[in-house]
Amino acid sequence: MIGGGLAGCEAAWQVVQSGIPVILHEMRPVQTTDAHETEGLAELVCSNSFRSDDANSNAVGLLHEEMRRCGSLIFSTADKTKVPAGGALAVDRIEFSQAIEKAIDDEPLIILVREEIAGLPPKDWDSVIVATGPLTSDPLARAIQELTGEDSLAFFDAIAPILYKDSIDFDVAWFQSRYDKGDGADYINCPLSQAQYEAFVEGLVKGDKTVFKDWEESTPYFEACLPIEVMAERGVQTLAFGPMKPVGLNDPRTEERAHAVVQLRQDNSLGTLYNIVGFQTKLTHSEQKRLFRTVPGLKNARFARLGGLHRNTFLNSPRVLDGELRLKADPRLRFAGQMTGVEGYVESAAMGLLAGRFAAAERTGEVFNAPPNTTALGALIGHITAGADAKTFQPMNVNFGLFPPLDQKMRKRDRKAAKSARARDDLSAWLDKSMVAAE
Repeated sequence: MIGGGLAGCEAAWQVVQSGIPVILHEMRPVQTTDAHETEGLAELVCSNSFRSDDANSNAVGLLHEEMRRCGSLIFSTADKTKVPAGGALAVDRIEFSQAIEKAIDDEPLIILVREEIAGLPPKDWDSVIVATGPLTSDPLARAIQELTGEDSLAFFDAIAPILYKDSIDFDVAWFQSRYDKGDGADYINCPLSQAQYEAFVEGLVKGDKTVFKDWEESTPYFEACLPIEVMAERGVQTLAFGPMKPVGLNDPRTEERAHAVVQLRQDNSLGTLYNIVGFQTKLTHSEQKRLFRTVPGLKNARFARLGGLHRNTFLNSPRVLDGELRLKADPRLRFAGQMTGVEGYVESAAMGLLAGRFAAAERTGEVFNAPPNTTALGALIGHITAGADAKTFQPMNVNFGLFPPLDQKMRKRDRKAAKSARARDDLSAWLDKSMVAAE
């Protein structure tokens, strides 16, 4: 196993459930990256949120449920380290990483080795899962590119800043979840008038940005994780209908809805750190401090971490991987995580779960079929290995558009719940068959 992120740890965990030993290689701290801040396993680099936990009407929430039912290490740990986040599942990122690392360290069938695999693994490594993530080291990335004959695809991913709760002015800001979901007070809200909002947008557009290297300038962003200033450039009201939308929130001082709202979500279990929701950014650090402190309630904000930008790499999976996540050019190599062209913590861990199960079944001589494409797990792996167009392939979050249509016609508002119900039934049947095959 190469890579100790979410996918690598999940894959290792799934393999040892079959009694098969694993050597897990993690290059940090021997070799660092531009985005990681610790040497801990399963470090959450960007947000601390696993997004919606609604398994009835949200595809990622359904994927949460499916992974829990499959014995996911990532989700059993997330449930133990969660922090308030309304209808979302968010975790204390430090406690989460520490708990994952303890589980790996305590598992006698897993040996953790801190070293970089600089290039393709030796030929006598006959079963390898590469889960090195979007920040794969250059020597390994180049070796994979040479082996596949494919140009590396890449996009930029941006990180949101984190600030200290005690630096927020609660004479201005207030606690409330949108539409009072969750505990009703899981987010901190900072209201902006129309004039304040428009000045803020102008500051985003005109602010000093990170300068790209020549070879980076043509690299596209991932649409689901755009820097906030890139969104602002698309139109003055774009943010007011996006991460700064005020719907479902009322300023308790005025009992009215602000023109726009900046939301902050708890980032640790102590409640001392909050991240600015949707504020991934490529602004320079000095510009972030200046501009974000113009937000009402954040005048005296102190930042635990400022936003940043890093380059993500991924495979053209529909072209180079088979249905069991094996590299067609060298089937002893499986891939998992964001390298496969999924986007997001949950999806990355899901590919780790499936890669681990495929590898374990292959080692023991068992038959292991992918989950049906009516499930979130099956729809996602089906898309990246066969369903997507290799000519235009880009990273993908799980969504109901990847699921096959329902057999019966129904109102649009009922379709998501119906697809979720079908997925649960089909996952149950798949799990039952998997258990019989294992026996």
